Amino acid sequence: MKPLVLTMRTTPDERLDMSPLVPHRLSGKTAAEIRKLGLQTGRRPIAVGDIFQVSGGDPSHIRIEGATNRLDQIGQELAGGEIVVEGDVGNQAGRSMQGGGLVINGNAGHWTASGMRGGRIEVAGSAADRLGGPLAGETVGMRGGVVVVRGNVGERAADRLRRGTIIVEGRAGAHAGSRMIAGTLVLRRRAGPLPGYLMRRGTIVLGEGCDELSPTFLDSGAYDLVIIRLLSEFIKQHTAAGFSVLRSPLRRLAGDMAVLGKGEIFVPAE
Repeated sequence: MKPLVLTMRTTPDERLDMSPLVPHRLSGKTAAEIRKLGLQTGRRPIAVGDIFQVSGGDPSHIRIEGATNRLDQIGQELAGGEIVVEGDVGNQAGRSMQGGGLVINGNAGHWTASGMRGGRIEVAGSAADRLGGPLAGETVGMRGGVVVVRGNVGERAADRLRRGTIIVEGRAGAHAGSRMIAGTLVLRRRAGPLPGYLMRRGTIVLGEGCDELSPTFLDSGAYDLVIIRLLSEFIKQHTAAGFSVLRSPLRRLAGDMAVLGKGEIFVPAE
């Protein structure tokens, strides 16, 4: 069935809150009704039709063309269906997602997948800081689902991760997996300094190690664990890279002993 297509006619002067444009909120609406929907902005009211050309189609499948990084909260609270974005997106893409799929064929801003509970997000480019992390005042970050980033990610990816899986094919900035509560973070390339800083539980895999490891992680030796092989098979479903590093023996580092200390970081065994 033909998707509902939103094509940008003009670049907005200010950032736009795109959270109303998700399948369950557009169900049953005509293209004319969608054009009249308001989008929150800074100084003046603005309607969807002021920015986008709307082509009628099935709202369970939304396609946004010509997107820019001024479009925030795309896919917020997405519960089902699919949103495909051609271009970059702003902050909080996939915020509090419950299900469905969000595909971003470009780069993503800060707090992508913040508060996510289910579904799948794929970013073809890179993502900025705090991927899957909580907003100010929140105690937990991502709570479920799968996030795949083909490029690099900024600082504090998977901060306070509670549940779910984050896969990054590129590099990660400082403090990846900081304060993790549970869940899994897999980094194909090298991570910045202090991954897993103050993590309590959870699993981090560093395909090419890191710039600096916290001294409060304890070396537990090299292992060839069945659970890691099973994780590898799961990862292959989401990335063509295959993460072959998971098929070889890995060295396990337990920590962070500065807190609860029940987390683990796996690095290639030398």
